[in-house]
Amino acid sequence: MSSCLLHLLLPPVSSPFHSQQLPFSRHKPRYLLRATPTSAALAEVSDAVFDVAPSKLISQSRSPELWIDSLRSKVRSNLLREAVLTYIDMIVLGIKPDNFAFPALLKAVADLHDVDLGKQIHAHVYKFGYGADSVTVANTLVNLYRKCGDFGAVHKVFDRITERNQVSWNSMISSLCSFEKWEMALEAFRFMLDENVEPSSFTLVSVAIACSNLPVSEGLLLGKQVHAYSLRKGDLNSFMVNTLVAMYGKLGKLASSKALLGNFEGRDLVTWNTVLSSLCQNEQFLEALEYLREMVLKGVEPDGFTISSVLPVCSHLEMLRTGREMHAYALKNGSLDENSFVGSALVDMYCNCKQVVSARRVFDGIFDRKTGLWNAMIAGYAQNEHDEEALSLFMEMEESAGILANTTTMASVVPACVRSNAFSRKEAIHGFVVKRGLDGDRFVQNALMDMYSRLGKIDIAEMIFGKMEDKDLVSWNTMITGYVFSECHEDALLLLHKMQNFERKASRAGLKPNSITLMTILPSCAALSALAKGKEIHAYSIKNNLATGVAVGSALVDMYAKCGCLHNARKVFDQIPIRNVITWNVIIMAYGMHGNGQDAIDLLKMMMIQKVKPNEVTFISVFAACSHSGMVDEGLRIFYNMQSEYGVEPSSDHYACVVDLLGRAGRVKEAYQLMSTMPPGFDKAGAWSSLLGACRIHNNLEIGDIAAQNLVQLEPDVASHYVLLANIYSSAGLWEKATEVRRKMKEKGVRKEPGCSWIEYGDEVHKFIAGDSSHPQSEKLHGYLETLWEKMRKEGYVPDTSCVLHNVEEDEKEVLLCGHSEKLAIAFGILNTSPGTVIRVAKNLRVCNDCHQATKFISKIVDREIILRDVRRFHHFKNGTCSCGDYW
Repeated sequence: MSSCLLHLLLPPVSSPFHSQQLPFSRHKPRYLLRATPTSAALAEVSDAVFDVAPSKLISQSRSPELWIDSLRSKVRSNLLREAVLTYIDMIVLGIKPDNFAFPALLKAVADLHDVDLGKQIHAHVYKFGYGADSVTVANTLVNLYRKCGDFGAVHKVFDRITERNQVSWNSMISSLCSFEKWEMALEAFRFMLDENVEPSSFTLVSVAIACSNLPVSEGLLLGKQVHAYSLRKGDLNSFMVNTLVAMYGKLGKLASSKALLGNFEGRDLVTWNTVLSSLCQNEQFLEALEYLREMVLKGVEPDGFTISSVLPVCSHLEMLRTGREMHAYALKNGSLDENSFVGSALVDMYCNCKQVVSARRVFDGIFDRKTGLWNAMIAGYAQNEHDEEALSLFMEMEESAGILANTTTMASVVPACVRSNAFSRKEAIHGFVVKRGLDGDRFVQNALMDMYSRLGKIDIAEMIFGKMEDKDLVSWNTMITGYVFSECHEDALLLLHKMQNFERKASRAGLKPNSITLMTILPSCAALSALAKGKEIHAYSIKNNLATGVAVGSALVDMYAKCGCLHNARKVFDQIPIRNVITWNVIIMAYGMHGNGQDAIDLLKMMMIQKVKPNEVTFISVFAACSHSGMVDEGLRIFYNMQSEYGVEPSSDHYACVVDLLGRAGRVKEAYQLMSTMPPGFDKAGAWSSLLGACRIHNNLEIGDIAAQNLVQLEPDVASHYVLLANIYSSAGLWEKATEVRRKMKEKGVRKEPGCSWIEYGDEVHKFIAGDSSHPQSEKLHGYLETLWEKMRKEGYVPDTSCVLHNVEEDEKEVLLCGHSEKLAIAFGILNTSPGTVIRVAKNLRVCNDCHQATKFISKIVDREIILRDVRRFHHFKNGTCSCGDYW
């Protein structure tokens, strides 16, 4: 029976157990006992080593059996130091320990985690003749060194056991698992079978744990064999079932975990907890709640581990009410006071649900605060951007509570330092981390990468990422996020590709993209209008049951909307079972960007019916929708009733939106008058910017000049303000004033952002910059545009040279117009895709009047639908018309 399993496991390799033996220590050990012990020596040893008073010497008339019984009794009662002192008393009185004394004594030393003391007892084992003959003592020595973290000593002791029994192999395999030597643990199991030692359920538990930590394919192959072997032996007890449930869950085979739970009649609380934990770890949150409900209905009472496992579900799904019910249950059953994990999970749940005050109330109500609880509260403050509170609590933790920060603490403190205005020397926290010796930790490295990305130092983030020896999923996600934050979208997509290749080549199940990866990378697809890549990610999310999650679902809605596929965006939205305010905001903004204002307002009404409270962003989306659709009166009605109907106080951003709403409709004076009604203390930069943009559209030189002067004072380093004012002057023929504005820009070192357009073709996103000829097809594209130009002229196209803001001849202006980035991208799409294919282009700036007019003609001549997204909205060109109705 053993040989069958042997050949199914790892292929034979050289044994690790016959390597060169390792010495216990390279230094002279401290001695616990002298050759001729005295009372003085005993007192010295007792005071120095144990820091407790020596036990009272007992008369020698007491029999050796009573001494040994006393020692073993103290170990059973967890009186560990007293047990060791009893042993010292025995030696002082010349009572020889036997084969029963040493296992008990070594267990006490193992639980004390004192490796030096253990080595001295080990010397006594040899002195009294139990070093080679007693397998029981040797097994206990293996366990001692395992608990003390001395892998070399474990190896050495095990090598010297001449007659290894089942317990010997179990101790060794368990030790290898403790040291995370998973392959070696399986190899040891093979050698155990080779020596015809029958495995027990304890053996199989350790082997199953080892399998769960292998790459997925290998782990499943071997794990199923262990499962089958345990079935053949009839050894499928609750302990084994729980381990197999955990193994399948960790390897992503939840169906197998659930099947084990359903078929096992002896399932206990631990079995349920293991399944719940597996579901949560695999982000099957709703199913975890269903299993919790079933568990309670079957009369199994949840414990602290259950609560702390399921509370993260409430965190991820923002199910505050359910979280509060669990809090009430924990209080009622005393779990909160007894289990620090529950307290930490409650703090985390409340903070994720934006209830930071409630989280702090839980924190303050726990008197015995462990490091994990401090970390949970600091992390909660940090994730809600209460950065000063996070830093203050961090200092209280170190200075008042005397608890030193660990890597988990710093992973929250670093982001808080980055955002906090009170902490000016951001990079100094990196020095603190290095000084504390925490810079080698992966979690801290991830936080530092995020910090440097946010500081605009993406090169340093790349350097940290490149030097990381063991990158986990969070590391890859953090670097991808850094690229997205820094608007290096092509780099973000390339890194995702590398991550997936690395996962396949290394068989690293832990690097499989998760919901965080998808919600992070999808905005890059949206920014580049990379629809094909976005669809690929959508397919992956469906395959892995991630598409209907609120975070990924919202990101998919946004991606499809920004790639010009409003129908697909709505389809994804309708399939999301639980929608939060972000999901609603995204779909409302989607309809607004496409000029469907009435649909956006209808969605706002539906949102209210479904009891989802709108927030500030909701109304920014609604006003933008009204602005792009010319629904001025409806937009004004909603603005003036925000507080009374929706309970949201208008902010400076809302005023800016309404100024844009009025200004875009040509009601520039009304927009200017509205600004005078803004409450004192409001930031007016956004409103002035909207007003200046309206003045550019409608050539209002007087108000535009006022708006520009205010903007230059408020935001002197923003290039777009100078550019808009220069455009207004140029359009009015005031070339000297336009030149003066550009001169001021140069003096201040302010540079205009160049026009840039993207188009996806195949597996690549092609980028075009106005006036740039670096693209491989540049010459071909310019030649094609010249040919197209002639056809357009015959159809009635007249170039709008007012869009060229340089004082040059008309024919030169036409040449400059031909080099605009969106025209190059459209030409690339026509030349490289088959007839009838929709062309999708994204641009970083507002499309100019000439490009808008030209694209209408192009769509008719080449009989293509062209979807162009500029910085403001979408333009769907077809048969010579645009969806915006020339209102943008």
